[in-house]
Amino acid sequence: MPHVIIKIWPGKSEEQKQELADAVAQNVITILGSKDEAVSVSLEEVEASSWRDEVYVPDITAKPEQLYRKPGYSME
Repeated sequence: MPHVIIKIWPGKSEEQKQELADAVAQNVITILGSKDEAVSVSLEEVEASSWRDEVYVPDITAKPEQLYRKPGYSME
């Protein structure tokens, strides 16, 4: 616990994907106090042409109560 699922467009290198997974896992460990061996991260590639139907509608607009960071949010 926990398992993090990241959905991205295809085209990122294996090195980029591994770096992202490692960074997310490290933050989970630091922030939640999880043990390294308990954290897993998966990346699911979704084509841009399918993003609306496979990600935006079911995961973002249909579940606003689960969304802690909305599209368009700026940290600046």
